[in-house]
Amino acid sequence: MAASADHTTRADALTAAHRARRATGEHHPIEDFLVDYYGLRPARLRRWHPGVGVLLTGPDVPQATWRWYRAHAIPAGRGVGLDVEAFRAERGSTVAYVHRLLVATASRPAFTGCLGLHEWAMVYRQDDARRRHSLPLRLGRAGTDAVVEAHPVRCSHIDAFRFFTPAAIPLNRLRPTRENQPDLEQPGCLHATMDLLKWSLKLGPAVPGDLLLDCLALAREVRVLDMRASPYDVTSLGESPVPIETAEGRAQYVAAQRAFAARAAPLRQRLVETAAAVLAAPAGP
Repeated sequence: MAASADHTTRADALTAAHRARRATGEHHPIEDFLVDYYGLRPARLRRWHPGVGVLLTGPDVPQATWRWYRAHAIPAGRGVGLDVEAFRAERGSTVAYVHRLLVATASRPAFTGCLGLHEWAMVYRQDDARRRHSLPLRLGRAGTDAVVEAHPVRCSHIDAFRFFTPAAIPLNRLRPTRENQPDLEQPGCLHATMDLLKWSLKLGPAVPGDLLLDCLALAREVRVLDMRASPYDVTSLGESPVPIETAEGRAQYVAAQRAFAARAAPLRQRLVETAAAVLAAPAGP
């Protein structure tokens, strides 16, 4: 199938650099973040899924032996497609949560005033030996802490907030938790956009292959901005900083943040529709 072959080629291209580094034991703090953080497996990304309601026909359909697929009778003989009923029986609560979260996120305006300070709050008043990355701080220890103290911290994302240093936690105007995530998540958040990859993985075989790889490709770009605007000096990685401590840097960050939010919106909507299709599909063939 052409779609499956094209998907495999694209997936391999997206993971080529990571696989090459893994073979030599190297690690890239920007490009390998998604693999480490989301537990990506290149072999899993190579698997193409057609999505809910699509039947594959022909003499050789690999999906026929995959989990959550089954044969369906059709006038021409049989077609292989996702067994939505079985998938929903096992993953229904996850699908319902993803649907609720993404619908709630999409319903809110994008907030673009956070300035990427979540990364700064993760190293605020922290001993250098405990930093998550070995990269040097662009402004040094005192300069980094001064930026955090000079700007309002308003992080709405639990998976960024949970890495704040103890000294930074009281500075955050919000208190995101796993429980209130659907109430706080907003589409301007870089981590909420990167998490579209997470939710596409959670929805598993229900997500069409092109949507999964689109979410991965966007998440990679967002991660680059995330680190360029961070307190780390990324010039050794071939990246230029986005100096959010300056007016010009803040304007640059906000413009990029708005552009990413606009690009994420249709992907989020497709994931909403995918989750809704799983929840609404009738039992039986």
